[in-house]
Amino acid sequence: MIHSPPTDLELMQRVANRDASALRSLYDLYGRISFALAYRVTGEAAAAEEVVQDAFTAVWSRASSFHASKGGNVRGWILSIVHNRSIDYRRRELDRGPGKTNIDDVEHALATPDAWSEVVARLDADDVRAAMNELPPEQRRPIELSFFDGLSHAEIAARENASLGTVKGRIRLGLKKLSVSLNPGLETAGTAS
Repeated sequence: MIHSPPTDLELMQRVANRDASALRSLYDLYGRISFALAYRVTGEAAAAEEVVQDAFTAVWSRASSFHASKGGNVRGWILSIVHNRSIDYRRRELDRGPGKTNIDDVEHALATPDAWSEVVARLDADDVRAAMNELPPEQRRPIELSFFDGLSHAEIAARENASLGTVKGRIRLGLKKLSVSLNPGLETAGTAS
């Protein structure tokens, strides 16, 4: 009798029940892509290793909070944790203390749902890459700088020599186009450039 390997959901249930071998299995499945994502954001191998270790520690401690019934998938959930930890690491390293954050960026972050988590939870990296390549460069670049490099909108505006409003508009339009491209059934909003 041939036994099929456990599904991601089965592994998550086992991790929630404190089965360390299930966590190792998840790491075997998603450790490399987690490292690649963390390295892309942090730019340093040692930092990426630290982020991935921290993220899988979070997976261990928060496994019981994962619910597939809410439309998530294990891979997306893990990568979302890795992405968030990578951004946190990068921001710590930039020594961004209180009082240095632009109030417009804080307001925008609080008012906007985490698009990265939603996209990652539903899609494959190849689909995202193909959709990103369809975007005009002026929309693709600020999205990459924001989501992959962890820059704030103000930092992107300074780097791109553009106004803050222009950067926010380009990101908003690009995310809207990505949403339509990656979820064809959701074509409710216009995608004018």
